[in-house]
Amino acid sequence: MCLPVRRANIIVNGANIPCNTLLSYKIALMQGADVIELDVSRSKDGKFFVFHPGMEPVLLKCGKYISEMTAQEVGELTVLNSDDTPTGYRIPTLAEAFSLLKDKVYINVDKFWTDIPGITEEIRRAGVEKQVIVKTWVDEKTVSEVENHVSDLMFMAIVGRQDKGTTEMLLNSNVNYIGNEILFETEEDEVAGDEYIQKLHDHGLLVWVNPIVYDEKAVITAGHTDDCSLQYGPDHGWGWLIDKKVDFLQTDWLLMLKEYLRQREENGRL
Repeated sequence: MCLPVRRANIIVNGANIPCNTLLSYKIALMQGADVIELDVSRSKDGKFFVFHPGMEPVLLKCGKYISEMTAQEVGELTVLNSDDTPTGYRIPTLAEAFSLLKDKVYINVDKFWTDIPGITEEIRRAGVEKQVIVKTWVDEKTVSEVENHVSDLMFMAIVGRQDKGTTEMLLNSNVNYIGNEILFETEEDEVAGDEYIQKLHDHGLLVWVNPIVYDEKAVITAGHTDDCSLQYGPDHGWGWLIDKKVDFLQTDWLLMLKEYLRQREENGRL
């Protein structure tokens, strides 16, 4: 199963509203996101929450990681804002996020590989199977696990710099394979090449890129980032990626990207 070509995936984060909160998802819906990404963390007693693993020292400052806390402890926490100040927003459960987004938008479940059976059970319990895109790095063990648990769900592979047989492995599997998220440090990397992207399209596969900057030392779109788009003009960031004929752009700046896409469409550049 393939989705219509989209170019508006979002993670909202700003001012007093931390990312991965229910309000951030409501804002994404209001801004017209086609896909909303959420990160999954698991508490010590097996409850799933929407939170980026490893960001506890930045957004919680509680001295523990969610994996070290019970669900009750996690539920009592509030998230800090971008000024390092406590907010009134708490960490939602995965079930709460699914309930909010059900029948409204496609949902990209990141960190799916951390507990494929457990997260799959949450997806099915919430009844969001037709909306969810699950995404992992790929090896033979992961493919086997996905085939056994989620062969019906839309699956996207994470591929870094060189494909190394990932596409062929998935094309020959029973996975509902819809495309690749490509990560590349330089414009010369295999996965950023026109030939590679065309090959994916020839197989009916979609191409996802993420120009959000998480760490300036960890480049994943060869410098064609949100930051670059805002500082030097969107042609240098988003435009370069669009000219590569990618299908999804993940951004924190949805309204500005949508306006840029509108202008390109009016000028016949899409």
